Amino acid sequence: MVMGVLSELIALGCLVMTYLKSETLGMEDVITASFMASTFFFFMCGIVMIIVGRADLPDLSMASLRDEK
Repeated sequence: MVMGVLSELIALGCLVMTYLKSETLGMEDVITASFMASTFFFFMCGIVMIIVGRADLPDLSMASLRDEK
């Protein structure tokens, strides 16, 4: 879950850099497009990591299976 939040913060940083670079280089520049793609990637990875981190999975270890018998 911590990595999901960190990924969201990186996405925010990429968004700021997208804004700053678009002001100087324009929206058609390769660097601006790269920051936009990075923003999307880190934002989506953050969402997935937060959802996976919150999942309540059952204990499927071998030790728990032996204790139930």
